[in-house]
Amino acid sequence: MAKARSDDSVRTTDVYLLFAHEPYCPDDGAQEINATVVAVASLLYRQVRQPDGARIHDRLTQARAPGEIVPLATLTHELGGGTGWPYVGDWEKVTTGLVRLIRAGECDALGLGLSEIARALVCTGPNSHVGTLETAPGQTLTYGPKERAAVLAEIGTYLACLVAEQDLWPGGNLLTPLFPQA
Repeated sequence: MAKARSDDSVRTTDVYLLFAHEPYCPDDGAQEINATVVAVASLLYRQVRQPDGARIHDRLTQARAPGEIVPLATLTHELGGGTGWPYVGDWEKVTTGLVRLIRAGECDALGLGLSEIARALVCTGPNSHVGTLETAPGQTLTYGPKERAAVLAEIGTYLACLVAEQDLWPGGNLLTPLFPQA
């Protein structure tokens, strides 16, 4: 069963979802995109798998800090390491739908070309470690929560610059949230 929040009545709609996906090159030939940040309201887009998108939106707006970037892996961690996903929805189909909408220009997003290590760190839980095998025989490097926080802070800096000019447009014709903010 999904992990219960301490206070489900506290909701923040100024939240962003960060998720990794299959890499693609934008039409303008810019850097390959392998991760994306969207406004949480984009999950309410009617062309995103529903009611799964609305349920994920509901989880992401509970007891978050304004402007918080929540990696999909953090939500997986909060959902008992993923055991709660069947009660929430099919995150793979939701994120695939979001990528389709982004590529069609139906909502705004911050596309990222993360390094292998940065991508691995945002794809693991907040307390996880990522190890790499270096070229020197038997030498390994380990990255953990401190490095993950640094990656999220860097993404947060990019996002803050972007939304200082104009917030990410979540798209049009959105569904009403499951639990509208009072």
